[in-house]
Amino acid sequence: MYRSARIRNFESVRSAAAAKSLTKTYGTGDTAVSALRGVTVQFPAGTFTAIMGPSGSGKSTLMHCLAGLDRADDGEVYVGGEEITALSDRELTKVRRDRIGFVFQSFNLVPTLTALQNILLPLDLAGRKADRDRLGSVVQSLGIHDRLHHRPSELSGGQQQRVAIARALVTQPDVLFADEPTGALDSTTASTLLSFLRASCRDLGQTIVMVTHDPIAASFADRALVLSDGRVVDEIGDPTPDSVLGAMRSLAA
Repeated sequence: MYRSARIRNFESVRSAAAAKSLTKTYGTGDTAVSALRGVTVQFPAGTFTAIMGPSGSGKSTLMHCLAGLDRADDGEVYVGGEEITALSDRELTKVRRDRIGFVFQSFNLVPTLTALQNILLPLDLAGRKADRDRLGSVVQSLGIHDRLHHRPSELSGGQQQRVAIARALVTQPDVLFADEPTGALDSTTASTLLSFLRASCRDLGQTIVMVTHDPIAASFADRALVLSDGRVVDEIGDPTPDSVLGAMRSLAA
């Protein structure tokens, strides 16, 4: 059983994920680095958000704290309206398994399993049965319905990444976190994959938070958040490659 959420004067209950006044520092004394400096942000359900910023801006730290992969020093993190900040490691593991999806640059597929077995693996580990309608919708929308009985070595890089996305989506998570999901793909495959992610928001109501350094990838999102020195310094609605590049150039200036 999850602990009760502590939601006061904060609309995290309306968001798939949210952070309130997050701070995170690595190291101590003269070597201390402030990765997050009081970040407050919300991710409405069914939206696609790109998080951008230069190296060391805090974008990966923010995602890791939101996903329960790292703990903030102060502040609150919510998933599905419930605060997860003070959960034990065991409780956090359950939240990550049942309510959060992950997609990384490396596909992390089990080579001895078929695509279908890889997709169903999180449900099998949790002792849950797949929602067949959900499974059918996910594999159809990702265009891998005819590759389900192939092993990863028999799939292209783009197909493997789509299997990884299906594995994350089939559990019906509150939010899917994607960390540079197109980094290992060519531009054509990356564009196709990002279109699938966008469609999962539109057709499946999925909430996606994606960390990327690529302005073109960010243009597929509903909005782009720009971080610098541990703070959110800009928010771009309906981003385009040019508007994102402009924001990044202004940081450099």
